[in-house]
Amino acid sequence: MTAFPDETPETQPTPPPAQPLAPFPAAPPSELPQPEEPLLFRQFTMPPPPRDERIPHIGHVGILVLMALTGLLTAILIARAGLALHLFGISTLEKAATDIHYTLLTEGIFYVVTFAAAWLLFPLLWEKSFLAGLQWRAGAALHRAGYLFGAAAACFGLALVNGLLLPGPTDAPIDKMFRTPGAAWLLFVFGVTFAPFFEEIAFRGFLLPAVATAFDWCVEQATGQLPRPLHRNGHPRWSLPAMVTATISTSLVFALMHAEQTGTSLKSFGPFVLLTCVSCVLCLIRLVTRSLAASVAVHACYNFLLFSLMFLGTSGFKHLENM
Repeated sequence: MTAFPDETPETQPTPPPAQPLAPFPAAPPSELPQPEEPLLFRQFTMPPPPRDERIPHIGHVGILVLMALTGLLTAILIARAGLALHLFGISTLEKAATDIHYTLLTEGIFYVVTFAAAWLLFPLLWEKSFLAGLQWRAGAALHRAGYLFGAAAACFGLALVNGLLLPGPTDAPIDKMFRTPGAAWLLFVFGVTFAPFFEEIAFRGFLLPAVATAFDWCVEQATGQLPRPLHRNGHPRWSLPAMVTATISTSLVFALMHAEQTGTSLKSFGPFVLLTCVSCVLCLIRLVTRSLAASVAVHACYNFLLFSLMFLGTSGFKHLENM
């Protein structure tokens, strides 16, 4: 009997049952293909690309100037309100200009308003904290504390020599504030705390690096050179001519900004030269250590030595006529 093609004869041996295939080992969850994130959410979950912007630059200095004008206007308005209320017994601008309370009050308001705005805005532009963007680096300053105090002592010695060779005027505006021991103590505290901190932020924190960056940028545009790669911490590298130009220009502006305190007569040339030289030292400290905290420390120590000399020369600010 012939079997049909789709039938199996009874005498044909039955094939062995098929063995089940061993399953493949399961892939770990991390190796499984993940669904691609939408572009809208990817920009929030992925790290931002590295920035190659050199900060701070001249544009940031312009923003700081606008903030300073706002701070100055605020200080003037508050001072005007104080005069209208006869605060400290003063009601005229002439008396307020030489009164220690109004001088320090308006200057303090100017500093606080200006740098409070800077502290809030610049981190948004730089994508890093305010002090990190200015290369604060307190650890580097602390590591070189001995050298920094030596630099401050050298500036103090330069001030003594300058006072002998190029004495300043005896009726400078700042001298008129030293009328009472209380005023002298207020200037002492202000001169070794607030003034060095805020002045260094403005001049060595913003202006010095901005001018150096602008100099290198102009050279790059004129010669077609590529920009220098940023340092590993994201800060710019400057050429030697850029640093020299920035140091000189920053120091001249620094000395001119203090002309209101030292006067504008021919006898003020000595204090102007001294302030320019001291500023050059502060710029050098800032550039060599790459630390804004270092220049602040030298500035504060220098002012402390000057006020200490005045303290000793007037028997503890008791005989201010000896100044």
